[in-house]
Amino acid sequence: DTTSVDRPVPDYEAAIGKPIKGMKVGIPKEYRVDGMPQDIEALWQKGIAWLKDAGAEIVDISLPHTKYALPAYYIVAPAEASSNLARYDGVRYGLRVPGKDIVDMYEKTRAAGFGREVKRRIMIGTYVLSAGYYDAYYLQAQKVRTLIKRDFENVFAAGVDVILTPATPSAAFGIADEDMASDPVKMYLNDIFTVTVNMAGLPGISVPAGLDAKGLPLGLQLIGRPFDEETLFQTAHVIEQAAGTFQPEKWW
Repeated sequence: DTTSVDRPVPDYEAAIGKPIKGMKVGIPKEYRVDGMPQDIEALWQKGIAWLKDAGAEIVDISLPHTKYALPAYYIVAPAEASSNLARYDGVRYGLRVPGKDIVDMYEKTRAAGFGREVKRRIMIGTYVLSAGYYDAYYLQAQKVRTLIKRDFENVFAAGVDVILTPATPSAAFGIADEDMASDPVKMYLNDIFTVTVNMAGLPGISVPAGLDAKGLPLGLQLIGRPFDEETLFQTAHVIEQAAGTFQPEKWW
């Protein structure tokens, strides 16, 4: 629930189980990326078929600025992280690690208090917000954000109720996958289908929908209109019922 919007909380539970006949589901062509495994494309087609069988109308749509979403997100999000986490300096909030002077205390506190990825994002954010790069990076990314939001507005204005996409461009990777852990860019690329929701300020939901050839989980993503979570739950329920449940193999 939000305390910043003066409107009643919808009865989300009541939305689940209602028939979705006549709903218009958009399939964005920009989400078919080079090198995407066949397992994910096949699952996407299954999801389309499940919704079609439930009575939905499937329409092809275009979100042309999707290709800029990932780089724009990894400018805006670290900038916000850098700004928001500046208060955790050991003086006003959180952990404090003593030092020989205040600068040393700041450095030790933030070094001990933040993990590797958080530190990385703070540094990227500090860089793009610095005087010499603010216009070149942060301001440009905010303009791209506006264009991404407009793409969705145009699609919804054309009558689309919900958008169906894959959740990720690859299957889940292992916790101990050194290849992913040592390459943050490769890790960030896995967010390619989900960051547009954050950039546009839209509700989204990822639904477990299948397994790849190795038995690793795959998901489908639904993106809805602003404040229309009911439609997302309603549509996600159809996918969940059609896909069934998945039990991992015992590994211990």
